[in-house]
Amino acid sequence: MNEKRSVLPGALGTFAPKLVELTDEVLFGDVWAREPLGRRERSLITVAALVALNRPEQLRFHLGLAIRNGLTQEELVEALTHLAFYAGWPLAINALLTAQELFTPAEGEA
Repeated sequence: MNEKRSVLPGALGTFAPKLVELTDEVLFGDVWAREPLGRRERSLITVAALVALNRPEQLRFHLGLAIRNGLTQEELVEALTHLAFYAGWPLAINALLTAQELFTPAEGEA
């Protein structure tokens, strides 16, 4: 059986199944697939919004998704740096620290 995986934590599916369904089918199934924006552009917009709203938990997931959707680490670092002037310096610093944590291998990893 080929079961579709949700982007939300598995335990949430039994606690809030409708939210999981809406997230998977409407948000990531419909909204993210709409033209004329591609997934790459939607990732960049989403990362910017999450930085401006100070949502570090969601930012972790979306930085990884942005990489999978074609953005490079260099582009994301530049976008986060640019956001310092519009979202605020502390928010950009926090976002860059989150990105550094995600993109820099821990000692012993390569």
